[in-house]
Amino acid sequence: MDYRGKTAFITGGASGAGLGQAKVFGDAGCNVVIADIRHEAIGAALEELKARGIRAHGIQLDISDRAAFAAAADEAERVFGPLHLLFNTAGVSIFGPLEQASYDDYDWIFGVNWWGVVNSMQSWVPRMLAHGEGGHIVNTASLGCFFANSGAGIYSASKFAVHGISMAMRDALKDKGIGVSVLCPANIRTNIAESIRTRPAHLSNSGYKVDEREIAALHEIYAQGMDPEELAGHVKEAIAENRFYIIPYPEARPMLEAAFQQVLDALPPVDSDLEGQAKRGAAMGRYIEARRRMDAERYGESSR
Repeated sequence: MDYRGKTAFITGGASGAGLGQAKVFGDAGCNVVIADIRHEAIGAALEELKARGIRAHGIQLDISDRAAFAAAADEAERVFGPLHLLFNTAGVSIFGPLEQASYDDYDWIFGVNWWGVVNSMQSWVPRMLAHGEGGHIVNTASLGCFFANSGAGIYSASKFAVHGISMAMRDALKDKGIGVSVLCPANIRTNIAESIRTRPAHLSNSGYKVDEREIAALHEIYAQGMDPEELAGHVKEAIAENRFYIIPYPEARPMLEAAFQQVLDALPPVDSDLEGQAKRGAAMGRYIEARRRMDAERYGESSR
């Protein structure tokens, strides 16, 4: 992709991984729209971007608000025109024993990490299809989209969902000139440790006790993370290659190998139950063909 004159919309774009993406793709020639819930952070980020010669615009946005997201998309198009690059990067986290979680803990984390991605794609994908100029979507999940533990249970569940919808959207858009990638980072030098400060009052009934000691401990971990611009450079390479997975962390290999080996070990031998395999395969083939015909009738010949 020639990025010159293209437009990128980045959630969580005022700091961390989102700001790294704004810098890297802005330096490549993109017009950049950063959307963030923190007004002051937007102002500081815009100063940084414009000092690098990047054309940038900021929008204060709660990505869990569907109407506000649609209005933000309208504003971005008024400022820079059609969108070509969509980065769903914003995320929040809170950690603690899963059995202690409240409904508000689920609603807050899923509201941002999951519904924020859904709201973004619902707002932007039809517009990207309509302008017909192609583009690319990058949804930020986490290494936590492959495995989970109690302490990060809600966070990981939200990222599993982002992983799944990204895979489905890649399939939906693969013949329409729009690529989709899922970014699965480990540690990033970011301020996600302070995401608790953006938690809305109406979702404040938490089962977890978070104090300054925990925030400080998380800051120490994240301070050793990958530089956001370095991470954005890996994203840029993946877009150029139209790769789905973006996981530039070699230390993740043993964990992923172990996780997927458990899945493979749960399978019977490939040469077992041959009759059952044949029956199930034939039934699925008939369904797929029938579904293609039905979808062509319902939604047009472009549907598969």
